[in-house]
Amino acid sequence: MTINLKSFSREQIQAWILALIFVLGFFSHFIGVWTGPIIAVWFVGTQRPLQGFILLVALNFLPSLVMDLSSFPLTGALSALAYVGWMLLATALMAIPFSIHKLVSPRMPRFAATLPLPLAAGALLPLLLPLVPIHGGLTFNFDQMFVYWFAAVIVWMWDHEFPAEKIVLAASFFVTVQFAAALVLLLASFSSGAHPQGIPIPETLAGVFLLPAAGLAVWALVLSLKLPTWADRPQAVARLRSPNTKEPLQLVREKEREELLSPSGERFPIRDGIPIFLKPKDLTGANLKYNELYEIIGGFYNDMQRVTLALRGLDRKAYFRAYMNLLEVKPGDSVLETSVGTGLNFKYLPHGVELAGLDLAGLDLSSEMLLNCQANLHRWHMDATLVLANAEDLPFADSSFDVVFRVGGSNFFNNRAKAILEMIRVAKPGSLLLIADETEKHVQSFYETTLGRFFKNRKQPVTPPLDLVPPDMQDIQLHDLRDGHFYALTFRKPAQA
Repeated sequence: MTINLKSFSREQIQAWILALIFVLGFFSHFIGVWTGPIIAVWFVGTQRPLQGFILLVALNFLPSLVMDLSSFPLTGALSALAYVGWMLLATALMAIPFSIHKLVSPRMPRFAATLPLPLAAGALLPLLLPLVPIHGGLTFNFDQMFVYWFAAVIVWMWDHEFPAEKIVLAASFFVTVQFAAALVLLLASFSSGAHPQGIPIPETLAGVFLLPAAGLAVWALVLSLKLPTWADRPQAVARLRSPNTKEPLQLVREKEREELLSPSGERFPIRDGIPIFLKPKDLTGANLKYNELYEIIGGFYNDMQRVTLALRGLDRKAYFRAYMNLLEVKPGDSVLETSVGTGLNFKYLPHGVELAGLDLAGLDLSSEMLLNCQANLHRWHMDATLVLANAEDLPFADSSFDVVFRVGGSNFFNNRAKAILEMIRVAKPGSLLLIADETEKHVQSFYETTLGRFFKNRKQPVTPPLDLVPPDMQDIQLHDLRDGHFYALTFRKPAQA
């Protein structure tokens, strides 16, 4: 089964044009005014809050420092150091609204998710930036607030996968309004003889913006308190087992925190709604090496896939369903993906299956991947129980799931044979299992060139684990996908006699 490229399709041409616009934004101030905030909203959204704030400050401060070298005071090292300090403070202040947006926006329903950034910027920056004594005092204008809102809307539409036509329509609307505002400013400059760069937001009006901004933050907090807990998942708790002793686990609550307790006294904490069955010291060998990669790319893994497929002209649904349609999923089934990553495969379960009736579960050894999976599922209005654990020691009871599959990661496990046996153990008798991953052809042509330090100098080539499937499994089939760049291995667990 192969997927053909649609060379020079409309979607592919659109993707290349948009990519070119964002590249030009790094060189053109006129374009960068628009693309810069969009990239900032997107980038901070892919990172953990503190990490995103620090990286955004660094990525903006260093270029500004180089560009402003000519403005440095020449009265001594102390004055220059103070100037750099004020520049750093100004950059940090500009990054605060993006971090607030990251914290508040994911909890907001529908279009309200676009409001935290412009409201936080309009409330805080006009009050704080004038306190920075460089460049004659900085200001934040109405047109900048509008651009921030535009950026938040575009990223919101991107995250919710609006059709390109709707995104272009929304962008056209915002640009039209912006040009109308620019025309008003131009007419004002002719009448006054001045050349305004924008209409400043007065301190009194900034205080007005502060009220709805604070209201959104409180709303987000209230909604976060209503999130389901593991006490609401008795069926999921019942099938959990200690990965070490295979003992059943009991949910306990201490000091407003949930954790899982085994009869022998093992304790497994639950953080951000995700049970932790894997400690950092438990990661060794290839699992440790590639987990470092997953922790780096977890936040933007979905977007990398989406952009790459668009630029190559591939049909994204067909790309994923080439292997997902091999699964046998029925309404009401319990489904486990043992390397769930960011949860992307859950979106492409076979046609005709009612997602709302499925009992979905996902496991991964990367906390970064799972946190982004959690955010994605919330965005897609899907629900799944997620656990941080090693696929070589699944924390589930025998015969717990109707469907068990794994896509990606299989090629570089410490113990691939044990991981396959664990999949078979937790699958119900008669279940069809799926293991899919890239081939050696793809690893050499793509991963070794883009992520060399993780994939070069391997001792063995990548091969489908046909020889690791126990001989008593039935209906063993190896499927060649994507022009030999991907394989899918399916086999059936024997039904009980």
